[in-house]
Amino acid sequence: MPPTPAGQLAVPTLHRAARIEDAVHQLVERRLRRTGWRMNVIAYTGYGAPGWVRVMCRVLLGRPDTRQKGRLEKVRGWRSFTTLPAKHATVTIETGGVRCEARADRSGFVDTVVEAHLPPGWGSVRISVPDAEPVEAPVRILDPNVRFGVLSDIDDTVMVTALPRPLLAAWNTFVLDEHARAAVPGMAVLYERLVTAHPGAPVFYLSTGAWNVAPTLTRFLSRHLYPAGPLLLTDWGPTQDRWFRSGREHKRATLARLAKEFPEVKWLLVGDDGQHDPEIYREFVADHPDNVAAVAIRRLSPAQAVLAGSLLPHDNREGPVGQKWLSAPDGAGLWRLLRDAGLV
Repeated sequence: MPPTPAGQLAVPTLHRAARIEDAVHQLVERRLRRTGWRMNVIAYTGYGAPGWVRVMCRVLLGRPDTRQKGRLEKVRGWRSFTTLPAKHATVTIETGGVRCEARADRSGFVDTVVEAHLPPGWGSVRISVPDAEPVEAPVRILDPNVRFGVLSDIDDTVMVTALPRPLLAAWNTFVLDEHARAAVPGMAVLYERLVTAHPGAPVFYLSTGAWNVAPTLTRFLSRHLYPAGPLLLTDWGPTQDRWFRSGREHKRATLARLAKEFPEVKWLLVGDDGQHDPEIYREFVADHPDNVAAVAIRRLSPAQAVLAGSLLPHDNREGPVGQKWLSAPDGAGLWRLLRDAGLV
């Protein structure tokens, strides 16, 4: 890279995969726009506190929708990945009497924090782009007095996926009908009991999954009666400096961000022992012991552990000093342990 002239910022060099992706998108975008495709917004559930809101959405190109509104369709996972982003599009955000603009990144994503004074509970943010109908994004505003929250993994914690096994993961993601996905027994009841025992407690869902499947996951959680809450997912595909994003780093960064945004909240960290949840949670507990109420690990059976890519089950009976580290095979077992530990 040539030296940067004084007073100018260096422009980072994109990874080769990202440059190829951008070139393909640019070619396809020109052709689709000539056939009448226009921008539209996919809104994701945001969150915040009195004074600020984190707004998340994605701007995509799509054809005018002439299908009957309200028609229920079965959705195959591969459809979620056949999308084209509207790169660097400008979106207008309106909430709490405040109007501002934000710019999407090269993948069409907008992830920004805006100043807004919304009351605690559920609210909404209006997001719009030119030549498209505005969309409403739900936002969960935490009460400043809230001291307990639930942060849950998704894969093999609330939904059976056996994600680490490549062929099975591909089948679940790209082929399987979303209505055929199975819920982990007892977890929805567990979360509902937790939010009932702790009024105002938020539930956040953290996953290494791609934002492309956010609508599918939202419908799944609603269909199986999980408490509503923001999804904290990641982008899919090449990044500025590598082929794919790191799922572990995404989880680590998200946990650290929540600890900074809500320093008074103690989180119940819920995951499973089929991937890297115990390791990541141990690190977070060591770095932020005051932000953890307990760790609840769904213990996979030997057969489930093999399907999940783990040859040996993890031993989660011993957690960091001073922290409650609980493990059970399902939601009912975790509920009993949490109740006995005095957390509900």
